[in-house]
Amino acid sequence: MKRCESVDQVGQCLERLAGLQFAPLDLLPRGDLAEKVVELVLSGTPAGPAAAVAGLDELAATISAVDTNGVRVVVFGGGTGLSNLLGGDSRHPAWPDSPFHGLKELFPCTRAVVCITDDGGSTGELLKDLPLIALGDLRHVMLSSVSCLRLQAKYGLTEDQAFAVAGVLHRLFNCRYDQKPPALVEFIRQEGIDLQLLPDGMRAGLLILLNNIEQDSRLSPVLLRPHCLGNLLLAAAIYRQVDNGLEVSSDSLLAGLGSLSNLVGAGENSVLPCTTTPAILKILYANGVLVTGEYKSGHARRGYPVDRVLVEFADQPSMPAEVAASISQADIILFAPGSLYSSIIPILQVPGIAGAIRANHRALKVLVSNLWIQQGETDLVREEPKRRFYVSDLIKAYNRNIPGGVQGLFRQIMVLGLQEIPGSILQSYALEDKVPIYLDRDKVAAMGFAPLESRIFSGKILEERRVVQHDPLSLARALRAIWAIRSRFDHPEKNDLSVCSVMSKPLLNRAKQTPRQRGQLISKRLAELEIDPELRVEIFDILWRHQDIPVGHLDFLQGVMVVKSQAWQRSQIWDLVFSFYDPFDRLIKVRHDVLADRDRFEVAFLVALGQSLLGNYVGQKEMLPVEFDGEQLGQVFRLNVRPSAERCCLFSDEELDRYLHLVRMNRSAFDPLSYSRLVNGSEGFTPPGMLFGLLYAWYLDNRFAAHIEYKMTILRMERSDLVAEQSKITDRRRDLIDYFREVVFQHSAEIYS
Repeated sequence: MKRCESVDQVGQCLERLAGLQFAPLDLLPRGDLAEKVVELVLSGTPAGPAAAVAGLDELAATISAVDTNGVRVVVFGGGTGLSNLLGGDSRHPAWPDSPFHGLKELFPCTRAVVCITDDGGSTGELLKDLPLIALGDLRHVMLSSVSCLRLQAKYGLTEDQAFAVAGVLHRLFNCRYDQKPPALVEFIRQEGIDLQLLPDGMRAGLLILLNNIEQDSRLSPVLLRPHCLGNLLLAAAIYRQVDNGLEVSSDSLLAGLGSLSNLVGAGENSVLPCTTTPAILKILYANGVLVTGEYKSGHARRGYPVDRVLVEFADQPSMPAEVAASISQADIILFAPGSLYSSIIPILQVPGIAGAIRANHRALKVLVSNLWIQQGETDLVREEPKRRFYVSDLIKAYNRNIPGGVQGLFRQIMVLGLQEIPGSILQSYALEDKVPIYLDRDKVAAMGFAPLESRIFSGKILEERRVVQHDPLSLARALRAIWAIRSRFDHPEKNDLSVCSVMSKPLLNRAKQTPRQRGQLISKRLAELEIDPELRVEIFDILWRHQDIPVGHLDFLQGVMVVKSQAWQRSQIWDLVFSFYDPFDRLIKVRHDVLADRDRFEVAFLVALGQSLLGNYVGQKEMLPVEFDGEQLGQVFRLNVRPSAERCCLFSDEELDRYLHLVRMNRSAFDPLSYSRLVNGSEGFTPPGMLFGLLYAWYLDNRFAAHIEYKMTILRMERSDLVAEQSKITDRRRDLIDYFREVVFQHSAEIYS
């Protein structure tokens, strides 16, 4: 009987299956319609009965035939991620092999809006001499935007000639030098770059710019620094629009950028800056440390999640009219992959840009998710530092740091599918500390977004070089497929993320100061001090790298003295820094052998510079024994502070008292200028002056003071109710960081709190 029942159940199952309707789209993997269609376009028609797959062949052919020539695309991003999406990474040696693929090929009406906060490499060197926005990413994206069709239309080239021109431009724009070349044209020739392969009009225009770099007195000083030639060409194009002086108007900058873009075949307005106002990036970590500068923050390893990212503008920023018009007219708005905190977010902190995107209700809006976790940025989650970073965390970071949050900015989120990536390759990446940002599909969908996981990587590169990266052509084809079926998408839902951005208005530099102006003030102040000329250059570079150091921190110095090792008489009982600030002659004194190691000198200088801010605050200090029953139990360190009228010091009475209290110096109830601290037994002790210098250096770079870094690790620990002292220590350390951020480095704006 039971056997018959079993047979009947099987029959019922078969009947139900026979009654189901099977659509050809069901042959395609992935989840929703968009993912299936993109899979079809990228991977081809799957195997199956001819009758079933015929419709899929037709669908794929129809999508490929969709005319996107007139589709207006605006894509936002920074250097490598944006350039790779547009037409391949134009800095890569292999770019000339395939220079015309990518978004620009399928969507020729594409405009790129570029982040301008980069301050590393040649771009950073330019900022020392010229009051410009960062040019490096603009140059990078411009080269990636060079179009075969534009080259052919403008210069009458064949396809082979256009390829040759792209190869010459690649070598020219990426050419670098470390020492000033005697003559640029001769230097280019020696580098094997043949300008004769360029069309006459392009060659003539570039030769004019090369001549201007050498002959224009505003530009010739930049040749003394190491540079990328493409950046210099762009700077020369901009200054051709400026009759006199160094100051560059927004119109002049855009005209210069447009003229060079047009000259090289990228199109006049194909590349635009998000703003023409100079700006710098600031990263606030969860422990309260604020780091200024994109290059520095990108190389920082603070060991804490990023709490907030901010952009500080040299003046009131504005969105260029060309950017506003491009956004309002866009059919597709795209956010390129790249550094989370130094590409998309800074752009969307420019007043007006996020609002303009939200106001365009027609456009298809797509975010291309980053592929890899980035050390120092997305390796730690703000809410749960111990777990890995997911796509939902990416969205939360955008929501927290963009004025008004992410509502109305994007709907679809394109994610590189990892299912087809061999585990051995992901394992190899893991050994290099590269971990993918995984898609938590349900959570992203619950937020109100449509995740679109697809095969947008290069299978050829994966096979040949075992490298996983976004493929520009696959991305472009996927976007065309999404565009073709856009009417089939669900109506955009409102996401459930509350707006938690604290940005109500742009953050402005209090002195309305560009990096160049800060550099000039540093140079002027250093010239007034007693410093060896070679050492002066080294110190300038240190101060330039650490943009959080106010120029006023040099006011308590008379100079820097190098002391020979045999003449070094300072007691090193408390430390082995081999530098100190001498309040009697106001000199920083450094032992000679420290100069042999650049990193060691940087630490020594910063520690002593920090000490100098306390000036001559010490009136008297002494160590007194503590005895009981004839035994010495420890010592008392006693410090008498000079009265404010006699003190040459950065800090007020209240600020100095706050610091001494934070480092556990107890003020006397009978004498407000007297402080003391018990030192148990034979334990070590770091006096307040040396500790201040170490904290100063640690705040600027935690690698500089391992002793302080060790003390600060308590901030990473979970609070315990079992030991009340742990909470007290944690609060005191956090207050100490707040003191250095607010009082010492003068980041007192409410937004940093």
